[in-house]
Amino acid sequence: MAAAGSSPSIVEYFGGEDGYRCGYCKNETGNLSHGMWAHSMTVQDYQDLIDRGWRRCQALRFQPSKSHKKVLKKMLKFISKGDVSKAASEDEPMDSHIEDAVACDFAYKGESHISQSELTPLSEDHTERVESEEKNTGETKEEVNVQKVESGCPQICTDKDTPVPGEPSRSTKIVHAPPKPGKGADLSKPPCRKAKDIRKERKLQKLLQNQMCTLGGSQLQTDDQVFLLQNSKSKTNQPKTIEDFVFVSLPDDAQHKLEFTRFLCDSPLEAENAPNGPECGYGSFHQQYWLDGKIIAVGVIDILPYCVSSVYLYYDPDYSFLSLGVYSALREIAFTRQLHEKAPDLCFYYMGFYIHSCPKMRYKGQYRPSDLLCPETYVWTPIERCLPLLEHSKYCRFNQDMKAVDEGRIKDLGRVRVLHKRTIMPYSVYKKGRKGPSDEASVQQYASLVGQTCSERMLLFRS
Repeated sequence: MAAAGSSPSIVEYFGGEDGYRCGYCKNETGNLSHGMWAHSMTVQDYQDLIDRGWRRCQALRFQPSKSHKKVLKKMLKFISKGDVSKAASEDEPMDSHIEDAVACDFAYKGESHISQSELTPLSEDHTERVESEEKNTGETKEEVNVQKVESGCPQICTDKDTPVPGEPSRSTKIVHAPPKPGKGADLSKPPCRKAKDIRKERKLQKLLQNQMCTLGGSQLQTDDQVFLLQNSKSKTNQPKTIEDFVFVSLPDDAQHKLEFTRFLCDSPLEAENAPNGPECGYGSFHQQYWLDGKIIAVGVIDILPYCVSSVYLYYDPDYSFLSLGVYSALREIAFTRQLHEKAPDLCFYYMGFYIHSCPKMRYKGQYRPSDLLCPETYVWTPIERCLPLLEHSKYCRFNQDMKAVDEGRIKDLGRVRVLHKRTIMPYSVYKKGRKGPSDEASVQQYASLVGQTCSERMLLFRS
């Protein structure tokens, strides 16, 4: 998707053969680095490169988890009502009204006014996100599914709600009997429902009864009653999306003002615009988070033809209680969905590599549905199918079709494009005129990693 007349990507490859200490497995020689330095890079080449080794989240189908929602609600409560202490935010039940939300219209700025001394850098792994996700793992769940007693699920209410007739009080102790052998969920009966949905339905029924009395005995039509009840059920049973938390208006009496700006930043990635692309174009961007006129975080992202790639995050440590790492990831997913409306092909959110054997990296698997790339066939595979394999072995092939091969593998090393003395030539020509020791092994390694398509499109710099 490179723009007409755009310059080709120019890269240098560095292949490390000597191992050194790995920070993940602690092996003294277990870390081998192979990388490239990009003098320039087209967005399509970068898209194709990250599609040969990264993981991605299917942003259009993403549904926030309980812990994700808690982070969003914590931010909304802070914006709407003021300070939220660390202890209060960690113990706070996951419940909030839709009015406690913040507006999120992206504006544009031409330059940055960032004080680096005020910001704390995070690695590409978003360490702060990890810590927040780990804290949220064992937290109390807000919503409890209820169903009729005969279906095996007792009726209960959460601590912050008022009990309704027919349900036990808060002090009632619920005893779960062990399931009988051979017994399970009865699919012929309705699924479990949330206590608050049942209460809303009962309130609606009371409202209908009161309305009938107000009309002097005249009754509403049965069809109207059914319509109102069904309409209520459809709204209350619909799970909330990220947009329900970040794309709604801020209350008039909000204590804080949270704003976002986005602007293009310098990087080897060449900025491009396309008729069917996003209005901001493709390239590298900074997303700034402004709280009451003070910048508290900066996210570095790449907007590419098929995805938003999260690269880096800086944040003010004074606001770490807001879980800015997790919050920024959720906002970037929402931003990806927003860009999809203008650019239909842009529908994925990339968070970099996934290392299952490293506990600090597993948080990436919580953003679902997501896929991992098979390291042998380069086929995207749902992470649910990959995890059991990774539990058994640190390295494994995800694609179970043993006949499948990497369709993008290098087939002809001679067709790799190189740049030598300001002249573009195929590697077969460069190899014949090269003096000194052979570099074929290094070029072969480079080509196998980037794939045939990129190796024939990018220029590999040769001195």
